[in-house]
This record gives sequence, structure tokens and C-alpha cells, in this order.
Amino acid sequence: MTVDEVDAVVVGSGMGGLAAARMLAQFGGKRVLVLEQHYTPGGMTHEFSRAGRYRFGTGLHYISANAGPFLNFMTDGRVQLQPLPDDYDVLHFPGFDFTVPATREKFQARLVEMFPGEATAIERYFRKVRRAMRGLAARNVLSSMSAPVRKLGFKGVEWLFPAAYRSLRDEVERSVADPRLRAILQARWGLYGTPPARSAFGYHAAVPTTFFLDGTAHPVGGPKAINEVVLEILAARGVEVRTRQLVRRIVVERGRVAGVDVVDQADGREYRVAAPTVVSAAGVRNTYALMGREVDLPAEPSAVMLFLGLKRSPAEFGLRGENHWFMPDLDGSPDGTLYVSFASLNNPAARFHTVEILELLDPARWERWRGRPDGYEQVKAEWTERLLDRLEQRWPGFRDLVDVAELATPLTFENYQHSVRGSFYGLAATPQRLRSSVAGARTPVKGLVVAGQDAWGSGVVGALAGGLMAANAVLGGRQTGAMWRALLKPVPPPAGEWRGYLRVAAIEALTPEIRKIRLEPLGGGGLPFEFVAGQYLKVEVPVAVEPIERSYSICSGPVTAGFAEIAVKREADGLGSPFLHDELLVGQALRVAGPFGTFTWSPEQAAAERGTLLLIAGGVGITPLMSVLASAADAGHDGPIMLLIGCRDEPPFGRELEELKDRLPGLVVLVFSSGPDGRGRIGLDALRPLAVGVSRVHLCGPAPMMQDLLGHLATLGVPRDVVHTEAFVSGRSGLTRQERAHAVARAAQEAGVTEYRIALTDGGSFGCPPGRTVLDAANTARIPFPQSCGEGACGTCRVRVVKGEYETDTRGMFSAAELDEGWRLACQTLPTGDLVIDR
Repeated sequence: MTVDEVDAVVVGSGMGGLAAARMLAQFGGKRVLVLEQHYTPGGMTHEFSRAGRYRFGTGLHYISANAGPFLNFMTDGRVQLQPLPDDYDVLHFPGFDFTVPATREKFQARLVEMFPGEATAIERYFRKVRRAMRGLAARNVLSSMSAPVRKLGFKGVEWLFPAAYRSLRDEVERSVADPRLRAILQARWGLYGTPPARSAFGYHAAVPTTFFLDGTAHPVGGPKAINEVVLEILAARGVEVRTRQLVRRIVVERGRVAGVDVVDQADGREYRVAAPTVVSAAGVRNTYALMGREVDLPAEPSAVMLFLGLKRSPAEFGLRGENHWFMPDLDGSPDGTLYVSFASLNNPAARFHTVEILELLDPARWERWRGRPDGYEQVKAEWTERLLDRLEQRWPGFRDLVDVAELATPLTFENYQHSVRGSFYGLAATPQRLRSSVAGARTPVKGLVVAGQDAWGSGVVGALAGGLMAANAVLGGRQTGAMWRALLKPVPPPAGEWRGYLRVAAIEALTPEIRKIRLEPLGGGGLPFEFVAGQYLKVEVPVAVEPIERSYSICSGPVTAGFAEIAVKREADGLGSPFLHDELLVGQALRVAGPFGTFTWSPEQAAAERGTLLLIAGGVGITPLMSVLASAADAGHDGPIMLLIGCRDEPPFGRELEELKDRLPGLVVLVFSSGPDGRGRIGLDALRPLAVGVSRVHLCGPAPMMQDLLGHLATLGVPRDVVHTEAFVSGRSGLTRQERAHAVARAAQEAGVTEYRIALTDGGSFGCPPGRTVLDAANTARIPFPQSCGEGACGTCRVRVVKGEYETDTRGMFSAAELDEGWRLACQTLPTGDLVIDR
């Protein structure tokens, strides 16, 4: 058996495991390995898709409207939340309904309005909630401390905060008398899974009655948006995450953890990871089972969950995104309690509408179907019909919306989450759990700690807090202090390019083939980034379940801080542009990254250069030049500007150009139409009188045009270093490069070649696997190359190939003379032999 060695191994990649991994790497300086048995990391922030269009979350349905310091820290402040309606939970009881509003003041006032005779009792109840919440937090923090402290502290906490340890039903009955008020107060126990007769009041005080008091929200982009950001941050900190790795045993030697034994489910290889620290985010029961031990605690509930993909929006039924809870009686019976979530109504990035219906139950009811014998699918179909019937009773006609329906059972959750009997809330939230020495971060084995929900409480944020408790137990005093100080400080804005969601505020047709799209922050206000005229944004276009990324130049000026505008030309054989033309709607959110690019102009540059600014555009290539003109106008630029536009028909931005002429006294616009009645293409003779006194040239358009014009400018004596280029890239260009890369890799494999060597004229060399570009290989080898877009649009990664064979696409970034000299784009060059390159 082979052995890998790390400082700490984390079992499970739920939010608790990932939180512990980050803390140990960042504050403990440890080499951390995360092992995940599923093929996708992320735990309950994982999503799956059906029918190529519907995306479903598996566990996160809503969180506190205030993300809180823990989640903000884990995402470096990049999580974006969409608030649910102010009345975010609607409770349906036999004979009456009650809507739960955001804020404790509104919630309490609404209860008093409905039950005026219980006003004093309601006030007293909320005071108990605050104390019980403090008791639960104190108990959980103590669980991360040493055994003597835990033993003494647990008794003290129960003595100081007895309400936290009583059952929810007991505490509610002590507090209020009206049966309907009792039903309202103990409702929503489904948020942690244990019914009122068995659950500890501390958990109820924490989850529905404290965490959600300020309102609720849903992550924009779905739960996976949180997962993606967290994994990206962990990778940057050197944390390795391996999927499809099944931990078979936690290795204990002389009372201390020594590592874990693992099976790689991809190839069946067995190996050991040796580590002095093991963090198990697999749950308390699984953790002890991996050491051959059992845990004596009350059994956990599981659930069936029905995932629905809808043909149309559920807003047809007056739904606005609020959650609906259906209670079969006033006593909090676990049988028949239903939770319905309309996630797509709360996710402005969702293209298609989905619904999730959750019914909690005893997993023993599904034990007879273990192994999926005959009849299992029939039973699932019957459950599906029964749940659909309940929706139909509430909203007649709802069935007609359903396009896709899929039921997950306790056996489903057990299979995908590796949880005990499908219990996705972790240990049952009972008083026994609060009093148990095994329910928490610490274990009797030195170096072994527990993270996740079992170390704090239910939900994604509860699991995250459990990960912090695990780190609290592992790190030294100074390291722990640094961790908590960082967690509680405001998160600074992320450095570098911004990545997140912007809302489509307006769509305007500039020509039959070009659309202008205005993007603004989800909540209004200023843009979360600053850009320079001439830069571009990368936009994730949701053409399918997995989006494609396209680059679009910004056409608005940098002074307009509240929005950024891009222009998109329809490409007949494209993937992204048809969607942006035909399907994109105002109000939809698009994931955007940026700004990028060095094809820029600023008023400061103009002051230093003092000459004519020559702007040359081919068709939609005018887009970044419009941003340059807007920036010049906003700065009061009065120097000479020549704008040459080559197009087949009427140029885009006609209205805007007329307005800019009024603001820029030195602006001259010349249009060269290639149509039958036009003046022809922009040629050498047209450029000759315009090249005199030029201090800066910006050239953007299709590759053949740019190559010709670069040659003309060189002929006219315009220095190459004042000519700045950017190509607009076809939506199929990336696919074309991938196809070429595949062909190159296949030919090399047939020839038995595994690597090409790339030598640098200034010293050094690096390897390039067949099918990889020069730029990809250089980045892998950590060889610094100038770069920006990676698509061949900006021309930043220019290199000169001195010797060797390769395939490439020059994108029109070079004149014929430059091509003869060997100038190429590193991001487009695929070696087919060894190369010598001059940077």
C-alpha cells in the first residue's frame, strides 16, 4: 500500500470540512488534503441537473438575509444573496394560515395582533429564545475544548441555560396557552429535522427563531455559486481536493490518529494518507464507525424530496418566492409535514423554474426497499403522485406546469451523501445530543476532530460553524486568536478582477444584428469594479446547464459608475450571441468577470501624447472605441480624433456618435461601407492623409481587415509601438482551437510523443504536452508570459517563434511583415514539435 503524507486530512467536502481545511491551511500553515467520496465536492451546496435545463439544489434552500461573518469570510465577501419576500415563510394549519415576516419586531407584533391576550407571554418567550440561543452557542464552543473543560463546562451551561435543554414542546407549553399560538411557535422544526416532542429548544431558538429573524435570502446563481467560490479560494491556498475517494478506516495508533486508509473509486487503488491530524466532516456516526465503534444517540430523521422542473413560472399562482409549510395538525406531528421551496423565483440567474418539496420521515419506512428490489420505482411514483396531489389541492392547475419530476428517498441521500440512513441534517437535535460527550468537535482520539453539522447545528451555515469548531480544537492558541480576529473583521473587497452577478437593466437593438446590453449591480448603486476605456468583460452565457464564457467589450464610459454596457453581434453559427439576442430578458442576472484587457485609453495618456488619436473599427469592433470616445468626452478632451468605421451597412451607435460629435470638437467620423453604393474598404489611399501627426492608433475588427491595415500603417511609417490592436473573437473560435488541439494530441499519441520542449532565447525551457498551447504550458510551468484574455482577442501574449513546427491562428494581430518575422500569439499556438521562442 502506497502512503501519502500531509499535515492534515479532511474527510468530506461539505461546508464544514472545507471551512476546517481553509482555517488549518491559512492560520495553521498546514498542507491539507480533502477527500470526498462523491464525484463532485461541496456537500449540500452540490447541485444536479435534469433534462439539460433544470438545476436543483440538494440541501440549501434559504439562509439568513445577512450572510454573517463566517460565510462572508469563507467566500472572501463574494457571496451574493437575493432576498426572499419580506413575508418569507407561509404556515398552513388546519383552519388558518400565518405568514412569518422578517425582523423580530414584526414577527412579535404580528403574533400580538393575532393573540392580544398572550402579549406578555410572547415577549417572555422571545426573551427565552435569546437565552436558549446563548446556551446552545456556549455548549457548542465548549465541545471544541479539552476534556476537563468540557466535563465541567457542560454541567455549568445546562445549569445556566436550562431552557436550551428542554424539549421544544415542553418549552412552548410552558410559555403560551393558546393552541394555535403554540402551533405557530413550534412550526418550522423541519429546518433541523427533529419534531417538537423530541427536539431541544436550543436548536429551535437558533435556527428558525434567531438566524432567520432579519429575513432570508437565496444565493444568486444557486448553492453551487457558494461552493465554486470556496473551492477556488482553497485551491489558491494550496488545499488539494480529491473526489471519488472513499475512506475505509481511520487509523489509530496508541490512542492517537495516524491517518486514513482510502480507496480510489476511479481505479480501485488502495492507499494510506498519513497525517497527525484528521478532520472528519462525515458525521459523528460515520466517524466512529470508521474506527469500529458505535454511537448511542437517538436516531436521526431523513426525508423524501421531490424535485420539479416547470414549463412556466409558478408566479402564475401568485407565488413570489416565499416558502410554504403545510402542517397536518397543531401538535407538530412529524407525519405529513411538508415544506415547499420555489428556489428559481429567488435566483435571478435561473433560466428555468424549479420547485423542491421536502417531507421529513423516519428512514425505517424505506428499509424494506434497500437494494432497490422490484416495486421500488412504483413506490417512488406513488409518493410523487401523493405530493403532487397536495400541491394541486393548494394551487389548482399546478400539475399542468410540471415538466420533470424526480423523487429522492432516504436511500438516495444515503447513496450520494454517504450519510447514515440518509440523515442529511446530521445527529438528531435532541436534549440527549446536547448532553453527549461524542456530539461535538472533540473525540477521545488525539488528533481526530469532527467538523460539520454534528459539531454545531443543521444547515450549511451550521456546518460551516462546525468546521470552525474543528479548527478551534486543532490550532494553537495564537493561531486560534488570529483566526477569530480575521473572522470577525470586515472582509476587504477582493483584489484583482471582480467576478459575480450583474442584472440586465436594458436591451437595445443598435442594428438588426447588434444588441446593446446594459448591466448594473443587483441592488443598484455603483459598479463593484472600476474599468478603463477599451477594456472588456467575460460573460457566462447560460445556453445550457453548464454556461459558456464569452468576452464582450465595454462600450460605455468609465464615468458612468452605475452600469456597464456591452454590444453583441449575432453570429449565425455562434452559441452565445443567439441566446443574448433571442432569449435574454431584462431582470435576468448574468455572471460576469472583469475588467480585462490592455487595449485601453485614458485622458492622462492623451495629455502625454499630444497628437491625433486615430480609431479604426470594423463592424462591431467599434464597441471598445465607443468607450474611448465616451471617456474622452467626459474628460473634456479637445484634441483631434479621427474615427474610421468599416461596415457593410449602416454603422452601429449612430445616435451616440451624433451626441459625441457635440461633445468632442475635434472628432471626425468617416464611414467606409463595403456595400454596392459605399466608398469601399479602408485602404492605403484612405489612410495616407490621416496618418500624418498620429500619436496613437486603436484598431479593432475582423482578422483579415486588421492584418491589411497593420501593413498599411507600417507602409505609412506609423511606429508599431503606437498601434494598439484588439480582435473580436468568434464564438466558435474556442471550439475551433479545441478541435485543432485534439487533432494535435491524437497525432502525437499515435507517434508516441508525450511532450514537446519549448526553449526560450533568454534562457530556460519548459515542457508542453501535445494539444496544449504555449501559453497554457508556460502557466503550468510557472514561466511568466504577458497575457490577459487567453482567447486571442487582446494580443497581449505576443511572442516570436524562432524555430520549430506548430499550428496557430494569428487573429489578424500582425501584419504580413510581422508574420514573416515569426510573431504569433502564445494563447493560440499549438506546438507540433520542439520550439524556440523569443519573448
